[in-house]
Amino acid sequence: MGIFDQFRALFSSEPEELSDRPGSMGQERRSKERVDAREGTRVLIIDDSKTVVMAIKKFLRSAGYETFEALDAETGLGMIHEHSPELIFLDIMLPGMNGFSALRMIRRDPLTRDIPVIMMSGNEQAMEQFYGSRIAADDFMKKPFSRDELFFRISNLLDNNCVPHRVKVASDAAPVHSTASFA
Repeated sequence: MGIFDQFRALFSSEPEELSDRPGSMGQERRSKERVDAREGTRVLIIDDSKTVVMAIKKFLRSAGYETFEALDAETGLGMIHEHSPELIFLDIMLPGMNGFSALRMIRRDPLTRDIPVIMMSGNEQAMEQFYGSRIAADDFMKKPFSRDELFFRISNLLDNNCVPHRVKVASDAAPVHSTASFA
């Protein structure tokens, strides 16, 4: 996929030819109304790509979220205590400390361990490592992603009050998603 295609995928909805396929996320999302977190939800975005940060920030702010951004894990970890985010988007491949190490630090801290984290990566090896290790992230989003996918991932983490919450983890470390209904 060329750079132009990546930007188009990042800033637009899922291509129509993909969204109509049976079983596609586009078709699944169309069958139900989008549920957003309550207005003012605080979200920390940790990604070294200014383009990705800008895109996520634009999507979230258009829906009434409050965003904070960091271009590396160390800065992002410092911002967690300062801004008390209710949701974190965390890239896996970062300069300095990687996203896996940052996530381990988030989960070890009693003040931050319950913040839902959506990991992101466009690197196939990082994705394989994520799925192989299942290291306490609440969800994973492959880059490039669409606006619809971003909100779909968030909606999977909302409780009945539209507040992001951690996915319950079974003893075998496989995430168990909430079955809350938003009808």
